[in-house]
Amino acid sequence: MTIKQLSVFLENKTGRINDVTKTLAKHDINMHAFSMAESTDFGILRLIVSDVEKAVEVLRAEDFAVMLTDVVCISCPNVAGSLSEVLDYLAAEHIFIEYMYAFAQGDTAHVVIRPSNVERCVEILNKFNCNVLTKNSL
Repeated sequence: MTIKQLSVFLENKTGRINDVTKTLAKHDINMHAFSMAESTDFGILRLIVSDVEKAVEVLRAEDFAVMLTDVVCISCPNVAGSLSEVLDYLAAEHIFIEYMYAFAQGDTAHVVIRPSNVERCVEILNKFNCNVLTKNSL
């Protein structure tokens, strides 16, 4: 089970992230999670949103460069060591993690993972009874 992530390419200038958030808000699209990576000239805003298709449509209409990527989202206890255990399962099976980001709500942490092999990653997580989320369970 994978989730679609939006990657929005932004020039590094004041207000560009806000332009994205305003566009999404105007169309009643909720951001469940996001991460911002930047370099000298541009940034990549990675988003998990409530309505992927609509978000792509409205952002492209506003001339944002948007790309879709399959990612894996898991839920685990928000306690020391629980993520490490999950990452051990993946490392033992030689799954390389290109990037990841997380957010916590009380006793639960949600982790977005971009692995080198999405299908194999999901297979391993299911094998070890990890809670792999779907877009409907966010």
